[in-house]
Amino acid sequence: MSSTDGTPQELSEDLIFDVLKNRRRRYTLHYLKQQGRPVELSELAEQVAAWENDTTVEGLSANERKSVYTSLYQTHLPKLADAGIVEYNQSRGVVELSANAAQLEGYLRPQDEFPWIRYYLGLAIVSAVLVLADFLGIPPFTAIPDEIWGVIIVAAFALSALVHYMRRRQLGTGERPPSAR
Repeated sequence: MSSTDGTPQELSEDLIFDVLKNRRRRYTLHYLKQQGRPVELSELAEQVAAWENDTTVEGLSANERKSVYTSLYQTHLPKLADAGIVEYNQSRGVVELSANAAQLEGYLRPQDEFPWIRYYLGLAIVSAVLVLADFLGIPPFTAIPDEIWGVIIVAAFALSALVHYMRRRQLGTGERPPSAR
């Protein structure tokens, strides 16, 4: 799904959903994104198997490792490579995310449980009440100059947006992949 010059191609939503419907592929993509480098198939298989079996890499049995390795090798990595989401060199046994993988970001990222929409609505309502109280000359709001109210309100929105941005960047960077819902 990449063009001949290596530029990303638009992935259809049907293709994205088809690829992501399998937990093993989601775990694969999570690990590759987490590592940010080419990964050997054996390393990838061990980590995916550990997550699937809710254990550590060291706690895996040989059968658990082999099962995941085989299915990644035969089924899941070729499907991800055909979709243009990973670059998979079978002869070297190395896998890495392609430029197309960025298109899956919104689908893979765990959702922030904080109610940001209600928070921003509340902040806007509080700001409007403060401005209205100052405009109507209600003490003690008139004791603070209009310019200061403006700075306070803009700073509140800017700080909120910064916190929201930082929280969003942190989502999905944890050790374990997001669980299936």
